[in-house]
Amino acid sequence: MPWRHSASAALDWVAGQRPWIDRQLAAAPPGLPLRDGARVPVQGVERRIVHDPAARRGVRVEGDQLLVGGPAECVPAAVERWLRALARERLSAETAAIAAAAGVTVRSVSVGDPASRWGSCSSSGAIRFSWRLILAPPEVLRFVVAHEVAHRIHMDHSPAFKAAEARLFGGPVAAPRSELRRLGPSLRAVGRG
Repeated sequence: MPWRHSASAALDWVAGQRPWIDRQLAAAPPGLPLRDGARVPVQGVERRIVHDPAARRGVRVEGDQLLVGGPAECVPAAVERWLRALARERLSAETAAIAAAAGVTVRSVSVGDPASRWGSCSSSGAIRFSWRLILAPPEVLRFVVAHEVAHRIHMDHSPAFKAAEARLFGGPVAAPRSELRRLGPSLRAVGRG
């Protein structure tokens, strides 16, 4: 809230928005904790987390399962670490390929867990993505990468930017953009709850 407004006025405003807040909370997907038995999408493919306390620590893919070794209490952190590392690897490779096709340089690629953005690109060429993109189908991930790399050419959302975005993606972006909007709330629920 702006610094020159009172806290009580802000709380009154929030109280007046309570019906809208309640509707938004009711419509939000439930959290999906990363625990034994949970089904989590990885690159758009649903995989079941299977904990094996006797197995070596870490996560490995076997068929449609994510096998997780080590103590049960370590499963959520191990799976999230694995997903973040996979996201960094795939996003770095996709960014390098699309940047090479665009003829631009990217200073760095990193992943985080922003509350509302899937990616961002600074004027210096640093690109940051949400690790949760690794949960989405590959074409959605590629769309976000193409979008951010297009910002290395145009730091706006002009018609020239949109043309570069479509060219770098390899076609129209409406379908993957729509798919990301549809999937977004459920992707943000993974690891929560």
